Amino acid sequence: MIVLGSTGSIGTNALEIAKKFALHVEGLCAGSNVALLNEQIAQFDPKFVVIGDKELANQVRHPNVLVGEDGILQMLELCQSELVVNALVGFLGLAPTLKAQELGKKVALANKESLVAAGAFLDTSAIIPIDSEHFGLWYLHSHRPMKRLCITASGGAFRDMPIEKIPHMRPQDALKHPNWSMGQKITIDSATMVNKLFELLEVKWLFTCKEYDAFIETKSIIHALIDFVDGSTTAHIAGTDMKLPISFALLGEVKEMVLPHVDLVQVGSLEFRAITAERYPIWEIKQTILDNPKLGAVLNGANEAMMQHFLDGKCTIIDLAKGIIKAIQEFENAEPNCIEDVYIIDKQVRQFCKNLY
Repeated sequence: MIVLGSTGSIGTNALEIAKKFALHVEGLCAGSNVALLNEQIAQFDPKFVVIGDKELANQVRHPNVLVGEDGILQMLELCQSELVVNALVGFLGLAPTLKAQELGKKVALANKESLVAAGAFLDTSAIIPIDSEHFGLWYLHSHRPMKRLCITASGGAFRDMPIEKIPHMRPQDALKHPNWSMGQKITIDSATMVNKLFELLEVKWLFTCKEYDAFIETKSIIHALIDFVDGSTTAHIAGTDMKLPISFALLGEVKEMVLPHVDLVQVGSLEFRAITAERYPIWEIKQTILDNPKLGAVLNGANEAMMQHFLDGKCTIIDLAKGIIKAIQEFENAEPNCIEDVYIIDKQVRQFCKNLY
């Protein structure tokens, strides 16, 4: 297989599974963590390696080092592997997803932005989502008629904070996730609840149902639920560890224990909360996005642009969400008809958001 984003959380977990089940790793791609990349090269002996930062290329201990986004696409063409783990962060991950599909490879997808921005132009039958929520829905799926697909949210860093204090929170505060240890972007996306909007859009592209929703489960052991037409509901319960969905994505089927079972007696109790626009302003546009999923290109571009404003100290986390909502209103009729349109809309949306501050 090929692992894009090999030094991140998903990438390192994927490589642990590769080691456990003796899977061959043909290609590795990292952004700037040369030290860890060199350790991975020594352990897995890949044929090709890509480093995102060209200034670091001479520090990579490998004879076949490619550089940047073009290097990723070149590596995909050169590699024979039929499976690509795409754990890249942000819109950068879309082009490799498209290239992998063009080459007839299966994509184990952890890059949410690919489906969010361009779900209409991807072959979802050749995509295996690496996400606890989507894995849970797949695991629960049955022949019985379904009424609603639900995913859960942790609530992010500001879940328990008095609402009046949230506008004063800084980027370092948004990175204090209550349940998970993740990268900067996804952790801030969890604090704004944009991440859950992304995941609901992914659910819509991956599964057919009448209704889609999300709510907060504070301990993050229930990842997904399905409401059936008959009035019953099933829930997927598993530990907070991505190795389980990754294992199924890489192996197809798993017949040995990957995680210990959740001890519900030890858990004792569970708490569920509604996601409200009062705490998470972005939730105002949930139904708009679900009714018009092609607006995902606007949502993603606006989120990345507004997050940069937040990281630069130019706006509050509440303003971040409001900027996205303004972009959705400004580009409400921007419907991409082809993949090229996605890139055009993305550029226009980023410029619009750039001009807000």
